Amino acid sequence: MIITIILSLYFLILQFIEYKQAIFTFSDSIFGASFFIATGFHGIHVIIGTIFLFINLIRIFKIHFSFLHHIRFELSA
Repeated sequence: MIITIILSLYFLILQFIEYKQAIFTFSDSIFGASFFIATGFHGIHVIIGTIFLFINLIRIFKIHFSFLHHIRFELSA
């Protein structure tokens, strides 16, 4: 779980660097708009997933899950 969170944060850092180095903008062309919309939605997806995984990591450390009580972990994973 910790490795997954670290990798998702690494991905978000790389995406931020890619946005800063892009030679095109959202309003330049259809390519720019499509690129930023697609990667932006994927970035939001990764941010939300990272938050869910971090909350689950905290709950794992607090031993909130059991063999029968783990549906919230499955749904977020």
